[in-house]
Amino acid sequence: MNANISRLAESVGRVIVGKQETVVKLIAALLCEGHVLLEDVPGVGKTQLITALSRSIGGKFNRIQLTPDIMPSDIAGFTMLDSTKGEFVYRDGAVMCNFLLADEINRASPKVQSALLEAMEERQISLDGVTHKLPRPFLVMATQNPVETYGTFHLPEAQMDRFFMKLSMGYPSAQEEMMILERTENHNPIANIQEPVMHVDDIAAMQEEVKRVMVTDDVKAYIVSIVSSTRQDRNTVLGISPRGSIALFKAAKAFAYIYNRSYVTPDDVKHTAVSVLAHRIILSPQGKTAFGTGEAYIENVLRTCQVPAMIR
Repeated sequence: MNANISRLAESVGRVIVGKQETVVKLIAALLCEGHVLLEDVPGVGKTQLITALSRSIGGKFNRIQLTPDIMPSDIAGFTMLDSTKGEFVYRDGAVMCNFLLADEINRASPKVQSALLEAMEERQISLDGVTHKLPRPFLVMATQNPVETYGTFHLPEAQMDRFFMKLSMGYPSAQEEMMILERTENHNPIANIQEPVMHVDDIAAMQEEVKRVMVTDDVKAYIVSIVSSTRQDRNTVLGISPRGSIALFKAAKAFAYIYNRSYVTPDDVKHTAVSVLAHRIILSPQGKTAFGTGEAYIENVLRTCQVPAMIR
């Protein structure tokens, strides 16, 4: 593993027990300037995960608890009259940070969801004719509870498609939960991160390095064959769009970079495909009967698509 990534993952590991794969994929999304939807039950460490990442990098961290009465101005900010200056000034919204935890995004109204997703896509806020650039790096980790749906607003597929990855932490094993109890006995585990292991400028530099990772035509064709197979399949109502293939292309490059390679292999594509693609499809009734979930469907696609025999 890349030395810088290893230090970052180790720092996050001082707070989060286990979940190495989730941590690495979250870092991969950060390297690709993507955003993450974390769907999980309450209490498994979602807030701790993004807080640990921001502390490890030294970036500004904001958290907003989304409820039906939250307004778009809470997300984007607003202008107000400064009586001392006699002019209108901009007051930051929640998105003016490096790391934003948007807790329970499906409890916010559709117009608030749209305001957040616009900032995620454009990486800027336009207010009263003035454009305000967001800091770099900028990572949104939105969460939603997959079980409780009372008082929620379902994210439309067009908005789901804008999330680079959809991850899940899941419950810890018995051994991991014993370690969690030991860590939380005397203090909040976040205190285990005394100082950042890198700076936000280091992340920006690594994001540029990821772009230089090479991808052969064989691997590109493999990515295209995966996404194309979902578009004419009677098991799906909605297949993967070109935005999905671009995301898989970027994620594979990030994985190659994380594991110290200057080129992408088919395994890099396989390791990221489920997290990048599963939330972008809608299964037909037949598909739901056959596979149950989008994750199981993508895993089946990976089994059936021909893997490039060699990398040239």
